[in-house]
Amino acid sequence: MNLIVDVGNSFVKFAVFQEDELLEKITTELSDFEKTQKEISKNHPKIKKCILASVGKLSKEAIIKLEKQYKVLILDSNLKFPFQNRYQTPTTLGVDRMALVSASVKRYTNKDVLIIDAGSCITYDFINRQNEYLGGAISPGIRLRYKSLHNFTANLPLLDTEMPETLIGDSTKGAIHSGVVNGIVKEIDGIIDEYQAKYSDLTVILTGGDANFLSKQLKNSIFANSNFLLEGLNFILEYNTH
Repeated sequence: MNLIVDVGNSFVKFAVFQEDELLEKITTELSDFEKTQKEISKNHPKIKKCILASVGKLSKEAIIKLEKQYKVLILDSNLKFPFQNRYQTPTTLGVDRMALVSASVKRYTNKDVLIIDAGSCITYDFINRQNEYLGGAISPGIRLRYKSLHNFTANLPLLDTEMPETLIGDSTKGAIHSGVVNGIVKEIDGIIDEYQAKYSDLTVILTGGDANFLSKQLKNSIFANSNFLLEGLNFILEYNTH
């Protein structure tokens, strides 16, 4: 049984896997890390191994406590990954992106796969059917676009994310929603179209915090999977400890 710990800026995602099956997922504030981890340990005493992602935001004390309980693997670019990395600067490639690609190898073997992670940034990652990771793209996410309009202009308000009612915004708020949301949807659909023109049998995965919001608006066929990163982290843990 495995424990997956993905530490973000403010929140931590915990996941418990029995082999490939996700048994439990908990999202908590970073300040509640130790309390939540103790509860998971109590409820799942058979956990033996753990993988930690984004450990820089955790205290050394918290990491030491985990290492006393489990065999802990810290996610970094020096681990073994189940694909050939063709990225020109592999040490600068975010380990979260490597985990997403690992998940695609596990679930969609020998296929051309585009993984789109819609979070703070929107990342595009492509792995071909020869199991070669070629790279992708990084774009501002939904909240980043709303905040940029507010922070770098004199009079535009900061709005909550909202589906635009019409293509033509007839107010400042309407125009912002149309620009941000329609802009992202058209971007994602356009990039998928370009990949499909080159790779006809393309599998597209959409994941990340904004995946559900965006998936309903895309014209292209995609697989939405909010747990894709956690699945990838679990696979990396197994791949490096067997």
